[in-house]
Amino acid sequence: MTHGADTSFLVAIEIEEHAHHATALRALSELLARRERVGITPQVLTEFVHVVTDARRFQKPLPMESALEKSRHWWNAEETDQVLPTAQVMGRFHDWMQQHQLGRKRLLDTLLAASFREAGITSVLTLNATDFTVFGEFSFVPLDVSDGT
Repeated sequence: MTHGADTSFLVAIEIEEHAHHATALRALSELLARRERVGITPQVLTEFVHVVTDARRFQKPLPMESALEKSRHWWNAEETDQVLPTAQVMGRFHDWMQQHQLGRKRLLDTLLAASFREAGITSVLTLNATDFTVFGEFSFVPLDVSDGT
């Protein structure tokens, strides 16, 4: 099974000071132990680089070189399925934006959801499940973030 990775999940894994770092690492380890896969889109990796290099978000942001190295690693990892945009993705994106009457702040989440769905991915690794629930097509890898780790 392939699980789509949201930016929030990758950031939690790669930034040690993130409140959910240990939880995300544990979830990833469990998935990989079961030989499950991670689906990643180009837009997730570009947002990942943007977020992890932001000194306003983290006391110890990654230098650009390190962020790009981690992005490249995720994109080329043996466990990764590269999810690329297609004409069908854009069709689903437009349909979902209209069907669910979503506004401009939901553009990127909707494109990501459409990309995953068109790739046959219906399970998402995210710390923000509410970004995807409106579509009614996804399940979520349980991440116990209530313990503050």
